[in-house]
Amino acid sequence: MEILYTSGTTGEPKGVMHTSNTLFSNLDPYAERLHLSDKDVVLMASPMAHQTGFMYGLMMPIALGCTAVLQDIWDAAKAAEIIEREGVTFTMASTPFLADLTNAAEKNPASFRSLRIFLAAGAPIPRVLVRNATEHLGAKIVSAWGMTENGAVTVTKLDSAPEKVFETDGCCLPGMEARILRADDSVAYVNEEGRLQVRGCSNFVGYLKRPQWNATDAEGWFETGDLARIDADGYVRITGRSKDIIIRGGENIPVVEIEGLVYRYPGIAEVAIVAMPDERLGERACAFVVPKANAEDALSLKAIADFLKQQNVATNYLPERLEVVKELPKTPSGKIQKFRLRETAKTLKPEG
Repeated sequence: MEILYTSGTTGEPKGVMHTSNTLFSNLDPYAERLHLSDKDVVLMASPMAHQTGFMYGLMMPIALGCTAVLQDIWDAAKAAEIIEREGVTFTMASTPFLADLTNAAEKNPASFRSLRIFLAAGAPIPRVLVRNATEHLGAKIVSAWGMTENGAVTVTKLDSAPEKVFETDGCCLPGMEARILRADDSVAYVNEEGRLQVRGCSNFVGYLKRPQWNATDAEGWFETGDLARIDADGYVRITGRSKDIIIRGGENIPVVEIEGLVYRYPGIAEVAIVAMPDERLGERACAFVVPKANAEDALSLKAIADFLKQQNVATNYLPERLEVVKELPKTPSGKIQKFRLRETAKTLKPEG
């Protein structure tokens, strides 16, 4: 039995219970999809108390009989040294790690010659980052989605078309299913956004001493808490967390898409958009951004809004407050803790 606690990005962590069957039923198709074998060298910088670190940095190398290199404190320059020295071929991490390695590769591309695959998961990935990483790392960038409750559920294939890698979070691994439900619990059409449910062999067996939170129906469908859509080829695109919805004047703001566009603005290293309470409209969007070095003075709400308008973003989707911060609150595995940002946003008001 494995018990790991959820990362606490939306609130109180929960003890997720897995068996060897649920874990290994995920590892085998995962390794097969990525063509991993005993000849690979895995770098893992995610904590062992996180599903990414434990399953794919410890259990998977043991199952494959390949080499694993663990990095206890994240430092991109040190990671580049490890990759070059150990001949690392595969690593898996969340978006900030990918951004850091991409920056390191711009300075020293030779360190990454052995790297074959970077699997990015844990949070929606800005598509411009995937493109930049593909160019500078010289490795296949694989998009994936999963949870502590079920491991990796969707993973792009190594031969997936570029638009699938850049614009989706992959398709289901063998043994797993996904579907999208509308608010009335009917199944959504192709490319229609709704609640993401999954079921299959790697789903967890329950929350420790919290069965009332299991969110799994009699047919085995687990309510993920994510919003998504599924295209005609079965590729899933995560569009946000159900708790991340910003409803401005009765209309939902597509948070993930707007974050991805803001990320393209010159001088921005990281961005997270959350709801800011508003007496008139209910909620408005507040953008928390981390500037790149020496770029803070160039950031303003008007400049970012003008940039988004140039991308044909509707006026009611624009952030209405900008908070420039040194860093975003994160879990040890690099996921942004948006519930903390929402608490801060409760004290803020729109600009202007």
